[in-house]
Amino acid sequence: MRLLGGLWRGRMIAAPADRDIRPTAQRTRESLFNRLMHAFAPQSFTLAGAHVVDVCAGSGALGLEALSRGAVHVTFIEQAPVALDLLHRNIVALGAEDRTRILRADVRSLPRSSHPCDLALIDPPYGTGLVAPILTGLATQNWLRCGALVTVETGADEEVAVPPGYALIDRRVTGRAAVTVLQTD
Repeated sequence: MRLLGGLWRGRMIAAPADRDIRPTAQRTRESLFNRLMHAFAPQSFTLAGAHVVDVCAGSGALGLEALSRGAVHVTFIEQAPVALDLLHRNIVALGAEDRTRILRADVRSLPRSSHPCDLALIDPPYGTGLVAPILTGLATQNWLRCGALVTVETGADEEVAVPPGYALIDRRVTGRAAVTVLQTD
């Protein structure tokens, strides 16, 4: 798997051999980051200098792409031991240890954050019903600053119910995936 833009453009990161970890497809990732870099600037979002949380991080492809494109820090939240090992190896391979934090946690009960983020990248296993508790946890546990963008990848046939405190900004289908973009009030 390759990083697509920024400082580490073209650099390979390890992809999972485990079928339980589904990295975001390259086309979906490219579309998402093109929109983050260009389309949301009018809503006063910029990836440069952003603090990011990558929830259900898996290999870390989304968060590492954000770092490559100018984010200053990414907190990766993951629970699966195989994914945690892969994520750690990818961070070390890029020399990004000082700009990242790995948090082993159950996404259904997120711990409180002392540093609200500008962007949340959420990519849970499709069809698991985890999106709603993740969105609630991010909002109630101080993970998001006011006006933060939140991207949610789901299967193309899944809809994201927009909870109070969030506004729907965009939804795009790319292949078998849909990416919904929300913004906090």
